[in-house]
Amino acid sequence: MSMTLIDRLTDVHDYPRLDADNFEQFVEQTPQCALFFTEDPTSFPESNDVAVILPELAQRFGGSFTPAVVARTYEREVSKRYGVREWPTLVFLRRGEYLGAIARVQNWSEYLEQIQGILTSAPQRLPTVGIPVVAAASQRSEEAQS
Repeated sequence: MSMTLIDRLTDVHDYPRLDADNFEQFVEQTPQCALFFTEDPTSFPESNDVAVILPELAQRFGGSFTPAVVARTYEREVSKRYGVREWPTLVFLRRGEYLGAIARVQNWSEYLEQIQGILTSAPQRLPTVGIPVVAAASQRSEEAQS
């Protein structure tokens, strides 16, 4: 059986594979990390492309972030926390705080520009999926006044 490109990240490059047992500790203790959400590479072949690109990006940024692969058995659960809706996605964190994300395959120059901006930014609010409660409440208030 041949090694998949994603398995190569953990088996050859020694990137951690994160699951329910080690995820929280890793993200809280890592100064800056890039979490790789792959989904099924058969359904999302761009995941294989990102698996090839990620080590090059890590090298280009000189160790300023630690790459990790989110285990397939855990990524659906934790992807909701970070608002991941497209596959593959790289989610960048600083000691557990959300910095930003890059979905799908990008041009090299776009990766460089986006990652530089993400790594130098302040932590942001998590982009979880939610209902715009304020807008709905405002609309009901306007309707009541009519």
